[in-house]
Amino acid sequence: MPRQNSDLHEGQTNPLVKELHRVHIRISHLKEKTKIFYFHVLLSRYQCPKCNGELTMTGQNQCSCSCGEAFDPTLAFQKSACCGTQLIRKTFHYVCSRCKKVNPSRFLFDERIFDRAYFCEMMKASRAKAKKKKQEMIKLIMEARSGELPLLQEPCLESVPGLIADLDHFVGADEDGSDDAALETNSVFSMDDYRSHILSALDCGSRFFSKINNLGADLREDRVYRFVTLVFMQNEQEIDLTQYDNDLLIERIET
Repeated sequence: MPRQNSDLHEGQTNPLVKELHRVHIRISHLKEKTKIFYFHVLLSRYQCPKCNGELTMTGQNQCSCSCGEAFDPTLAFQKSACCGTQLIRKTFHYVCSRCKKVNPSRFLFDERIFDRAYFCEMMKASRAKAKKKKQEMIKLIMEARSGELPLLQEPCLESVPGLIADLDHFVGADEDGSDDAALETNSVFSMDDYRSHILSALDCGSRFFSKINNLGADLREDRVYRFVTLVFMQNEQEIDLTQYDNDLLIERIET
């Protein structure tokens, strides 16, 4: 620890270390002036192909003229050293159009070429691929849906052995094994509020039951209210419900 303090003190008092930042700034300025001079001399040998005007380097692998013409000087003026043919711009370098050998550009000072058009094209292709994958997933889910179940009479939960216990497990009613695990009936249940809440969550067309946020403070009670509301919404043909393991996929029916 004393050694670190000694080094810090030495760095603050050493004139060479103290002036190092200023030296770095001067080197950067010299580098920029050298770069401008380099391109000025290099482009003095060439003229604008449109108006024969003077060219100025205005960006990475781009020069322009006062007439408004802008282009890549490497592609316009430089030939491949291997075959003497036109160069082709790749993602990070230039290659000979005949033998595909890499050729360094004379019009790059110390930069690295970056093809923005290529990356825009790749991003567009990536988004199209993701969209196609999503459409295929939706199609797969639609094909895996169960058929319609017509209700000819009022359903009775007790008629299906074990259904009530499974529903209790689904909504988490069996998490508390005490005798007072029953829901409190003092709170006011507004189905319209839950219906609006569920519809607002289906902005993308479908969502799993577990991904819908709670509306009430009591988590277990809120799950029951959401489930009851979903049953009525399905009966009103506002949504479709499809079971996936221990979850439900809720799909909005567009009218």
